[in-house]
Amino acid sequence: MEESRQWPAEWMRGALSLCVLAIVVEGETYGYAVAQRLQAAGLGVVKGGTLYPVLTRLEVDGLVTSTWREGAAGPGRKFFTATAAGRGELHRRAADWETFTDRVAAIANPQESRQSTGSTKDDA
Repeated sequence: MEESRQWPAEWMRGALSLCVLAIVVEGETYGYAVAQRLQAAGLGVVKGGTLYPVLTRLEVDGLVTSTWREGAAGPGRKFFTATAAGRGELHRRAADWETFTDRVAAIANPQESRQSTGSTKDDA
């Protein structure tokens, strides 16, 4: 995986809330761990000034909750947990994202799209 790859900002804006929600649904976590997970997945470095507003929007929308915990040897951390609504919304958004990216791929890579469906140029 190309961990140093810098994706276009508009792509990241479109995908970030879905990815962040998916990470929180995996289990209780905190902001820095979410950023590390995104980077490990090959999405690049996501700075706190970008990440924390996404987490706040998810919380305002009722998709995640947060609790503040004192740190044992360092500063406290805000932990995020997905709500039942958040888990349901993840399934809906993931399905919509798949449909959307399939449609974009069909336009951006018309030959590959036709090959995977068995269509030919003459069928179009």
